[in-house]
Amino acid sequence: MQQGWTLPRLAALLPGLMGLLVCGSDFQHHRYEDMVRALYAVQSECPYITRIYSIGRSVEGRHLYVLEFSDNPGIHEALEPEFKYVGNMHGNEVLGRELLIKFSQFLCEEYRAGNQRIMRLIHDTRIHILPSMNPDGYEVAARQGPEFNGYLVGRGNSREIDLNRNFPDLNALMYYYEKTNGRNHHLPLPDNWEQQVEPETLAVIKWMQNYNFVLSANLHGGAVVANYPFDKSRDPRIRGRTTYAATPDDKIFRKLARTYSYAHSWMHKGWNCGDFFDEGITNGASWYSLSKGMQDFNYLYTNCFEITLELSCDKFPPASALPREWLGNREALVSYLEQVHHGIKGMVYDENNNPISNAEISVSGINHDVTSGVDGDYFRLLLPGTYTVTVSAPGYVPSTSTVTVGPAEAIQVCLFTLHFYLKTAPKQNLKGKLHNGKKNLSSPKAPLKLGPR
Repeated sequence: MQQGWTLPRLAALLPGLMGLLVCGSDFQHHRYEDMVRALYAVQSECPYITRIYSIGRSVEGRHLYVLEFSDNPGIHEALEPEFKYVGNMHGNEVLGRELLIKFSQFLCEEYRAGNQRIMRLIHDTRIHILPSMNPDGYEVAARQGPEFNGYLVGRGNSREIDLNRNFPDLNALMYYYEKTNGRNHHLPLPDNWEQQVEPETLAVIKWMQNYNFVLSANLHGGAVVANYPFDKSRDPRIRGRTTYAATPDDKIFRKLARTYSYAHSWMHKGWNCGDFFDEGITNGASWYSLSKGMQDFNYLYTNCFEITLELSCDKFPPASALPREWLGNREALVSYLEQVHHGIKGMVYDENNNPISNAEISVSGINHDVTSGVDGDYFRLLLPGTYTVTVSAPGYVPSTSTVTVGPAEAIQVCLFTLHFYLKTAPKQNLKGKLHNGKKNLSSPKAPLKLGPR
């Protein structure tokens, strides 16, 4: 027979119950100094799995701080994908900023509490969180406050430049290449591009160049919908007409958008903010055409697949609305992050087991290639199915294999072996490999072990 709930026992539980209550009232809007303190507080609480670094400064000199989560902070581990969340690109769209601060606290707390799902994510993924890409614009919007904030006040940076219209326009080049059978990935930047973009944009582009990101999301406000590339229409703009602009990876992008929408408490219902989006998702150009946007730039310039998450009807919701918004987005933020582990990944080696960087991995039927990173590892997001995959690099004979991707569960990664042949001199045919990172496979007849890392 269990002992009854006596007053002494209830009194002993009160501190814990009060702690739970305080967590629910912990939400506030963070000015720049408050945000920095909050990030460093997380780093102090979880010093062995976090790192704070700056990717640059805003026009007014504020650091663009990133909080990294990893079991080896500051180090890229081969076959461990890089993921990023970016918030507050438009300074007056503040929910993403607050959600990413709270998400950082959540990851730290759940890791310390032994949450196996979060521990696996942090052990198997290098997670980068940039809560505010536009800290100057935020300060302008915050001075107005939630009650009086205008639709455009603080949207741009301190020079009033919209950062989501500030990236080099690679769409026009891509659409030309589609007609001329040109490159389909890692398109070249225009001359003097660094002088054509804002400091915040420059910092983010340099960030993309330094990290081989696989998956990303950019958090906005003003609507409730998961928006996926392309943002820019292929067709001339016609008044009253929108045109769907599909990427070669349209099916994957739709799956990524639905992952967030259906894990969100109400986005998938479609009716929000007076608008209807079927399943809570939309192609960017089908909604309205946008040039020089960040999500298209990610796809065309890097290996990274990015979508844009519009998360609130109110761009600057009051602090009292933040707990509900957090509960509505918490599972979606985790579920979307887990998508970085779907598809295929592996290593590209030469005949001496030396890694090969910048090897191209192409998938038949999907006109968008990805490249291996500096460590020779590659990541290719794919839906379940059977694919013909070709690996090529300068000086090597391309090799083609058929691989099958299963119905990937969270944290489950299918690894495949591809044989890669290298010619180093006349009458030589030395074997190299693209495989799952097991360097002891020195012979093409060596057994292959498949399964999660």
